[in-house]
Amino acid sequence: MNIKKINLPVFVRIHIRSIVPILLVILLQSSQLLFCQEVVLQDNKLFVAFDSNTGALVKMQNKTTSLPAGQAGWLIERRPELGMSFRLFVPLPDRRYNFVLGQKQKAIKVEKISEHEIQIEWKNLKSEHGGVLPITLTATVTLNDGGLTFDASIQNDSKLTIETIDYPYLGDLNPPSKNSSLHVRTMRYDNLGSDEIYPHFSNEKGYWGDFYPTKTFESSYSLYALIQSEKQGLYVEMKSPDQPYLLEYTFEQHPGVLSSITNSVPQQDEIGGSSVHLEFRTCHFIFAHPNSTTKLVPVVLQCYNGDWHAGVDLYKKWRAEWYKQPHLPDWIKDVTSWQQLQINSPEQDYRVKYDELVKYGKECAENGVKAIQLVGWNKGGQDGGNPSLDTDPALGSPQQLRDAIEKIQAMGVKVILFDKFLWADMSTDWYKKELYKYQTIDPYGIPYQSGGYSYFTPTQLAGISNHQMAVMDLLDPEYHSIATNEFKKVLTLGAAGFLYDEVCVQPPNHAYSFAEGHGYNPPGYIYAGAEPLAKQLHAAADSVNKDFLFCGEGPQDWLTQYYPFSYTRINTSSTPIERYIDPQAPIMVAVNGFDDREMINLCLLYRYIIEYEPYNFKGHLSDFPLTLAYGKKVDELRRKYKEYLWDADFQDTKGAQVTADGPVRYSVFVTKEGKRAVVVVNPGSLKAINAKVEIPDAGKLVEASPENQVAKPTDGTLNIPALSSVVIMEQ
Repeated sequence: MNIKKINLPVFVRIHIRSIVPILLVILLQSSQLLFCQEVVLQDNKLFVAFDSNTGALVKMQNKTTSLPAGQAGWLIERRPELGMSFRLFVPLPDRRYNFVLGQKQKAIKVEKISEHEIQIEWKNLKSEHGGVLPITLTATVTLNDGGLTFDASIQNDSKLTIETIDYPYLGDLNPPSKNSSLHVRTMRYDNLGSDEIYPHFSNEKGYWGDFYPTKTFESSYSLYALIQSEKQGLYVEMKSPDQPYLLEYTFEQHPGVLSSITNSVPQQDEIGGSSVHLEFRTCHFIFAHPNSTTKLVPVVLQCYNGDWHAGVDLYKKWRAEWYKQPHLPDWIKDVTSWQQLQINSPEQDYRVKYDELVKYGKECAENGVKAIQLVGWNKGGQDGGNPSLDTDPALGSPQQLRDAIEKIQAMGVKVILFDKFLWADMSTDWYKKELYKYQTIDPYGIPYQSGGYSYFTPTQLAGISNHQMAVMDLLDPEYHSIATNEFKKVLTLGAAGFLYDEVCVQPPNHAYSFAEGHGYNPPGYIYAGAEPLAKQLHAAADSVNKDFLFCGEGPQDWLTQYYPFSYTRINTSSTPIERYIDPQAPIMVAVNGFDDREMINLCLLYRYIIEYEPYNFKGHLSDFPLTLAYGKKVDELRRKYKEYLWDADFQDTKGAQVTADGPVRYSVFVTKEGKRAVVVVNPGSLKAINAKVEIPDAGKLVEASPENQVAKPTDGTLNIPALSSVVIMEQ
């Protein structure tokens, strides 16, 4: 067939040439819409979208807040091109640095299986340096009442170990606006910490060790993280109080900061040809062996409106589903104060012999102090000889200590013995002959250890002659038996309780043990052994005394089921997070200043038990009469108005407003009958302040103070002397 050439007019040819690129763009966009559609989950609180091709999370928006310029809500994940799915770390035999990057994988399934669920699957994953690996990752994402839950499992059919998986993974975490701030808030040592990530981001990992400024926060301290802006936040939850493995909340600022001096984050979307974005991911340290299937702990993301209280309220709601209230002896439920007393150190100062302890007990009884936390009573002194709980012959005989405890407790003063099980003193024959078998081992076969603690003498204070400590494997059933047998020695002495020092210590650098033959398939997450050991200790105590008191130094919230009495230390910047979570939990705070009104006022403010520690817990109560006198007044006030200041529920600052012409701190309590009390503190040491307390719909109000305990009527207008406190109560 002959096709004749058609000569079109010049203007027509020019017009067609101009249309062709437009048509190509339209075709390209159409193909993208066809093959890269978004799979959406949404309810009246949250909108999320996943890329149908890669499974990446590409959009996320809080629908419950309004923002300036008419924006419908906080756009948390803003730019689809920066969306991420997952990341694996799968070391090779001859090259550890081998990642599987989710953005380089294609999902074999991104399917909406119901109005509230999406199922995603990735298979045969291409690694950066090890080729295609027979690994399958399957995830189900569920949206329920604004809570987005990521459930996933990984099938490892390769010959390699998958050490970590990052999932879920947000590639473009944004603040609510450019003028907002973002802080990460996690629990640790009875405090809700706060670390800024926008508009400043400091590098925690060292410039030599990463490509981008990085921050991480460990689940071993906090089952949740709050990504907090001024009036709203994103709650992130590791939905497993059993802690089967370590999870890290990881933040990474790309491509970096503007200034190494200010650590300010670039405000534009691009700098130096690179996208400016903040990545957030939860990193699961699973150590999945070859030919194994691992179910990941579910991770929940949920938006909330308000400050940290609203975020923690989400945790409290979940906590109520699994937390088992521990048994407490009746005596600890009343207003009490304690003394901590160290009687020996690793430098063998042998300060107080066993038969000299009774005079300390008498002094406590005379001053209304109800318990002594006794430290350094065991062989080797404090932080020496661990984990031995033998008595020390240089201090006296076991019978002398038993007799002293009996006499002190007959005065109405309980004795609580102190020690720990995480460490083994490497200088002892016991360690060299036996305990080394139960220590944790790093991936290279080298024992994990700590540098120990310094006491008193120049060589120890310089760290030269410290007793170095091996990190013991709390997962090892045989070590559990050793620890339990040592603990039974405490029970034979007739003490009223035991304080597990450093029960809160779980450094991530020795979180896992790679030792063979410890009763599990290595590596083992040693912190997962904390609960089984606690249960074994409880069983031993219950056979002797059902009211035996288990205490711990700053135990993580879920561990308070086993160590319900918490000893901690605070400062003026501490956030009373455990008190907010559990208003009636017995929490004790160290007081060691010689006129320590500030710390005692914080104890009143946050319902903390006072523990007197003169000379850093090495002296007599009479050594600081000013501190003791004010502490006694505060406890007398708490006994007099126990309904308002002890048996009531702590609300932090919720439920009242306090304004003042100077620095002020306050807290709110609500009684069982719904009456409110407000504790107002003047933390300044220079002058009195005038303050106004406003309680919505308040009834008749009265005020009282440690110095003036007879309640008198008030309209909420107060004059508070320096370093003093006043309580307003609703009648």
